[in-house]
Amino acid sequence: MIKLFSPTISNKEIDASTRVLKSLNWASGAGNDKVLEFEEKIKKYLGSDECVAVDNGTAALQLALDSIDIRRKQVLVPSLTFVSTVHSVIHNGGIPIFVDVDLKTLCIDVIDLKKKITEKSKVIIPMHFGGLPCDMNSIETIAKRKKIHIVEDAAHAFGSQIFKKKIGSTSEMVCFSFHPVKNLAVPKGGLISINSKHAKKIKKELKSMRWCGIDNRKGSSYDVTNLGFNFYMDEISAAIGIEQLKKISILNKKRKNVAKRYHRELELEKKMPFDDNCSYHMYWILIKNRKKFINEMKLKGIETGTHYSPVHLMSYYKSNIKLPITEKVGKEIVTLPMHANLTKKDVDLIINTANSLI
Repeated sequence: MIKLFSPTISNKEIDASTRVLKSLNWASGAGNDKVLEFEEKIKKYLGSDECVAVDNGTAALQLALDSIDIRRKQVLVPSLTFVSTVHSVIHNGGIPIFVDVDLKTLCIDVIDLKKKITEKSKVIIPMHFGGLPCDMNSIETIAKRKKIHIVEDAAHAFGSQIFKKKIGSTSEMVCFSFHPVKNLAVPKGGLISINSKHAKKIKKELKSMRWCGIDNRKGSSYDVTNLGFNFYMDEISAAIGIEQLKKISILNKKRKNVAKRYHRELELEKKMPFDDNCSYHMYWILIKNRKKFINEMKLKGIETGTHYSPVHLMSYYKSNIKLPITEKVGKEIVTLPMHANLTKKDVDLIINTANSLI
């Protein structure tokens, strides 16, 4: 079976994990060993002011929004996303306002975004779908004019670029997810990159909040200055992440080469565009008879996915709101295998099989 996602590892990751296991320092809320090293290396890679590592992308979003205080305020968010993006709004007492997506990119639609901003709007969460950058120029213009915060959901976009800079180096806070299926694969991890004249202060607060509000630690004594969480990253994941970071450019280049072939050779009008700025966590196509397509691909030994079901149609969030593009995409989207382990033979089979079913 050709897997939909697959991490690329070597003995480097295995050896790094073994060293941490032998050290017996597997996890620490203070994050003063491999986690600190991971943060510093990611900060340099992104070109951001500061970074705070956490244990997953959901935690990154939760802490970022918690630090802004969105209680009883509106947060503009796409419905075409993993549900964690929206859960993080609810957990922090905010009100999610669902925005439609652009059919060409599946990123948040700027026209619909403008229509839905009110006096109660506090934050915009642009989600870089599949790693394809949102129209941040327009979003930043809107946010500046309306005095609204931006918290980017870059769970799919590690290594993507915009304005000739890495995503994670411009907005006030940008949230990443590191997971076995992601471009930078670790067992469990996430990160908030910070860009602000108050970056050091924000980092200090976030580091306290990721570790149960603990602060001012001296030896075994400490104070609690915030209502915090158990969201810190473990040392094994950080050690693996450091090794993954060393080869992220090579891994992302392989993904781009696969995406370039999909875009050029798939005989479909509705497919993910090719953009050299994209890191291609996923590659999507839109198919009318999706169920049949997925079943036939499986029979040929090709795993596919359906990322994502619109959040506003799920039982917990269901309302009368209409998002026509999101709803259309939710019925037709298919994600094709995308990872650095795909061989030329694999990609040939995926393209030829898909074209025979279109």
